[in-house]
Amino acid sequence: MARGTGPQAAVYSGTVSRLEGSELGGRVAIVTGGGQGIGRATALELARLGADVVVAELNAESAERTAKEVRNLGRKALALPTDVTKRSDLTRMVDSVRAELGRIDVLVNNAGIYRAALPLDVTEEHWDAIMTVNARAVFFASQAVLPVMISQRRGAIVNLASMAGKIGSPNNLPYNVSKAAVVSLTKSLALAHAKEGIRVNCVCPGFVETDMWTRVARDQGAVMGISAEEFTRRRAQTVPLGRMERPEDVAAVIGFLASDRAGYMTGQALSVDGGLVMHG
Repeated sequence: MARGTGPQAAVYSGTVSRLEGSELGGRVAIVTGGGQGIGRATALELARLGADVVVAELNAESAERTAKEVRNLGRKALALPTDVTKRSDLTRMVDSVRAELGRIDVLVNNAGIYRAALPLDVTEEHWDAIMTVNARAVFFASQAVLPVMISQRRGAIVNLASMAGKIGSPNNLPYNVSKAAVVSLTKSLALAHAKEGIRVNCVCPGFVETDMWTRVARDQGAVMGISAEEFTRRRAQTVPLGRMERPEDVAAVIGFLASDRAGYMTGQALSVDGGLVMHG
């Protein structure tokens, strides 16, 4: 075979019909952990961009609540109770989406958990729980959708990493390691599937005002001997842009990465943290 004549990735525009004025019209997006926080904001952002949205969420009630909000925006929505740590649930998720909506164009691996502890206090259970949800599930959810995306010769996977994956921390080592793992697997999946028209990127949020942040502030405050409110106040003061982050700040960047506007980006870990991390 002559040099440069091998299989080429599909051009990342025009393959799927788009509704007028809609960046993701005609496409189907899955958002894990889409019942609250960044996941909910992302589901709504993708719907506003024209996508039909699958809310894959452990809590059936919150999944349906977000799905209803998506439908109110004029898009189709499925609420799928899903435990991302179970491969059988991930297989069922993919089968259900294909049966109901016919395709999978976007996967947002958002589901995650947090626990703080000093290194000498980390147990095997703590380590395994964090790594199972935050890293292992990201890989196997991606693995579950990849055959569909490969057959379509297109797809976008956006993983939720964190600024924690780019820096060290004395109080939440397993969490930081899990998010660094997400950055690494993002790059490896991007390389593995670029020629099949599949892009894989991740976002690295900072201090986001969500239910998870409530847990972060409580746990970190306890370790440091201060109140959750004081912990949040101190963290907010370190943000160059001068405020805590909102879920919508992260969702806007995820929407960009899922769209054709980011069609020449893959393997990237984008910091969305108000300027907290200004490297890599």
